[in-house]
Amino acid sequence: QVQLVETGGGLVQPGGSLRLSCAASGIIFGTSALDWYRQAPGKERELVASIKPFGNTNYVDSVKGRFTISRDNAKNTQYLQMNNLKPEDTAVYYCHARGVALDTMRSFDAWGQGTLVTVSS
Repeated sequence: QVQLVETGGGLVQPGGSLRLSCAASGIIFGTSALDWYRQAPGKERELVASIKPFGNTNYVDSVKGRFTISRDNAKNTQYLQMNNLKPEDTAVYYCHARGVALDTMRSFDAWGQGTLVTVSS
């Protein structure tokens, strides 16, 4: 069974940092494409950062230079390091993965449960 479990959200002051983690199970992690999305109140969900199996990364312009996506294939975990946070970064953050499931050896597309990040003084 494919499962993504997020941790690390919370309340932080502007200029502060947080690190989100997303632990995966039931997937072939090393060959999966991994992403972080966010959804702010009243807005559509947007793609924040992506990392491919070989480590290529992409970011939405609004977080470039502040956020870093990474993966630890040995721990089946992806991360989003968020520095210099701004109030406009306030949102529910979701991890997302696409790849092959271990039990079926078929493709999957899965989401984490979401974690709230609030940037406020």
